[in-house]
Order: sequence, then C-alpha cells, then structure tokens
Amino acid sequence: MEYYHNIITQKSWDELIVLRGKLDFVLIGGWAVFLYAKTLKSKDIDIIIAFEGLPVLEKNYQLSKNERLNKYEARKDEIEIDVYLPHYSKLGIPVEDLQTKVLQLEGFKVLKAEYLIALKIYTLSQRGRSAKGRKDLLDIISLITSRQGIWPKVKIIIARYSLESEQKLFLELLNENSELIELNINKHYLAKIKKAIELEEDVILLQVAKEREKSKQAHESHKQIWK
Repeated sequence: MEYYHNIITQKSWDELIVLRGKLDFVLIGGWAVFLYAKTLKSKDIDIIIAFEGLPVLEKNYQLSKNERLNKYEARKDEIEIDVYLPHYSKLGIPVEDLQTKVLQLEGFKVLKAEYLIALKIYTLSQRGRSAKGRKDLLDIISLITSRQGIWPKVKIIIARYSLESEQKLFLELLNENSELIELNINKHYLAKIKKAIELEEDVILLQVAKEREKSKQAHESHKQIWK
C-alpha cells in the first residue's frame, strides 16, 4: 500500500538522486527509512548538512529560513527539502551528534537505524495525530520490525537524550491501533509487535518480520499465477 501518490514520491526520489551528486548530506526522515525497510516511500526529503552546504542549495533551489522550526527549507516546484544544521536545528538529539552516527546505504550517507528510530519518536511527539505523525508512527514500526536487535539500542539512545516522555507518547499512539493496514500488519502481528516492544523481546520482532516476509512472498507468487 502506498501512503503518498506514486507520481509525487517518484519526483521526490528523482530529485534526491540529483541532490546526491551536488551536495554532501546525511539522509534522515522517510527516505532513509525506505532505504532500510523498503516499505512506505516519502514525498519530502529530510537532510542534515554543514552550513557550508547552504550556498549549494541556494543556487539550485528556492531557499528560505524557518526560524520558528529552526531549519531551512529548499523548494523546487512541488519538491520540498527540509534542511537541518548543527548547533541550530532542534531534533531532540543534537544534530552535531547525529552527523557522526551514519553509514553508507545504497550510495547514500544515512543515519544509523537506531538513531533514526529515536529521531522519529521525537518528531512523532511534535506531530501527534496528524497525517505526518501517522507516517512517523508507521516508519518507526517499519524500522523496528526490519532490523534485528534494534529496540534495545533505541532504548539506550532514549535514555541518553532524555526522550522518555516522547517514547511514552509513541507507545500510547501505537496502542490506539489494533492493526496497521498501511504496512499490511493485521491484529495478530501488531499484538506480537506490541508485546515484543513492551518486553524488549527482539526474538519476537524478528519472528514477526520473517512471518510477514513469508506472507508477502506467498502473495506475490499467487499474483504471478493469475497473470
């Protein structure tokens, strides 16, 4: 299931590829989640850069400073790029710390998965029950169920940066759902995920991920038969 229209996400992805050739950045947000989990695509691009990268963006996009949200915004037609900078932007975790927690993934410098989850938990606390907040919730679950051993690492980061209240809200919002149809997670699977998060039992999360992948493969095979 697609959360955003394919035309919008494809344009966003194409622009991200172009941007990679012009600017050094750390990819965060929905596209970073997609590279890890291969679930929901994104329509916005979220990046961390050094201040020296701003002239590059200004040359190629309509660049503006959002002082209320402590970020810069780059625009080109319907493409929106949110730009976060060290010692300026507020993301729950200091941006200068995030800049050191990266790895290479499919040609991109991407924030490590455990930090990406913690970051998503923080942004979810800011957005709540909005459409973007819903996407944050789905992204968190996508990452948790696709990365073995990830949740205990996230808990350490949450404690390190005092994000316990943000985590509490995440759990409250998660418990308001009996299923996550956008991720094809039914009541049975979601109950297992909730239990695993509560008990910090990564084995259960891994089992759920394997069961979902097996179900997905069976569904794809069935579709091929009827083509």
